[in-house]
Amino acid sequence: MSRYEASFQALRARKEKAFIPFFVMGDPDYETSLAAARAAVEAGADMLELGIAYSDPMADGPSIQAADLRALRAGMTVDRALHYLRDLRGFSQVPVGLLVYYNLVLRRGVERFCRDFASAGLDGILAADLPAEEARPLIRASRAGGLDPIFMITPTVTEERLERVLRHAGGFLYLVALLGVTGARGSLHPDVLRLLKRVKARTDLPLCAGFGISRPGHVRSLARSGADGAIVGSAIVDLIAGNLGNREKMLREIRGYVRRMKAETLAR
Repeated sequence: MSRYEASFQALRARKEKAFIPFFVMGDPDYETSLAAARAAVEAGADMLELGIAYSDPMADGPSIQAADLRALRAGMTVDRALHYLRDLRGFSQVPVGLLVYYNLVLRRGVERFCRDFASAGLDGILAADLPAEEARPLIRASRAGGLDPIFMITPTVTEERLERVLRHAGGFLYLVALLGVTGARGSLHPDVLRLLKRVKARTDLPLCAGFGISRPGHVRSLARSGADGAIVGSAIVDLIAGNLGNREKMLREIRGYVRRMKAETLAR
């Protein structure tokens, strides 16, 4: 049984949903980034989604773009990301997914990339800019390495593409909560609730929503609508950016934010 499967089973048994914060590894520096991930887990995060800094993150808005630049300037590389995962596994066994841009995978070699990251403790991989129609090499390599291939599904997904994704996806499905790039939003777009209902009727895979999720009310609405988890990136990254000169305050704010968001995933 994979870590994802075991974790979602345990959450369902407790009538909870998953809270999944996203961090760019190495933002603003290696040690602080690792401490931030640890703070989130200790505050109740059920899983983690991690990103490798990339120079042209087309799916991301200003907050995560800036985080990528901070991490790159601090020396983050693919090899350093492997070290980061190994260090993270020294204090946590929560499921960890990687959100990556496919050029980084291709440059290392698809099979080698998946094998190396699986060995370091990764559970799932999502290539943000890889269409499902072209994902066969990554699907094969991830499965061979013991990783779950994770896919994004947007509100505009066709039935043909949805069927293709459902044939190959593992771990969970990442439902994109809005059209556009990542970034905290004031309200939850109704499209994601319609998408959730549409996909839930077609699969037993856990459904987790991201993009624009930033407030406790967003998590509450998703949980009540049947989502299995909520993924939050930009709002977490903004806490890091807002406290670059005060690491302890940064970690306190991350802990407090995770606790507030996780509280909305509990059965009521």
